[in-house]
Amino acid sequence: MTDPATAPEQILNLGKGYCAPKHYLLAEMYRRLGYEVVYATFPFLWNDPDLAYPPELRKLAAGLPVAHHLACRVRIDSRWVLVDATWDPPLARGGFPVNMHWDGHSDTLCAVKPLLSAVRTAFCRTATSEPFRKVPEKGLLPCDGEENHADVEARERYYHARAGKRTPDEIHRILRFNQEFDAWLETLRRPPL
Repeated sequence: MTDPATAPEQILNLGKGYCAPKHYLLAEMYRRLGYEVVYATFPFLWNDPDLAYPPELRKLAAGLPVAHHLACRVRIDSRWVLVDATWDPPLARGGFPVNMHWDGHSDTLCAVKPLLSAVRTAFCRTATSEPFRKVPEKGLLPCDGEENHADVEARERYYHARAGKRTPDEIHRILRFNQEFDAWLETLRRPPL
């Protein structure tokens, strides 16, 4: 499901997938409805303390390099809104931020905790790390280390420039984590006894 041209159809056929194909499909659906969409990429670490990883998976997550999450920003009512459809409702049991009752106008929860960018860290106005933004400020109002891309090609160039720097050992650890992570997600999706 790595090809943006075929990922939307593949995710519909499989009924599941990771963030990129979900948001390629979501962007296409919004565009067909006449909305403007950009891709939002967030650097993050898998070792999120809020996730209820099993112990072995926690160990694997702790050794992973920076990852890059994909979501969408959609222009709704003259403002750019974060729309993140990554986690399905049963995954809330594992500590994932699930968007249950989205109002269709405000930002959804981001599926990951973005890493702080150097710019945001340098220009925060308070100890709460809230970014300094003038009201009204035009533009996408990106948060943390977010990068916005107008099309799939720009997003793919950004991602491959970063992922291409991984060592063979990092790639091996990522593949092992992904396998264990997918298995854990399936256990969370099973109805509780």
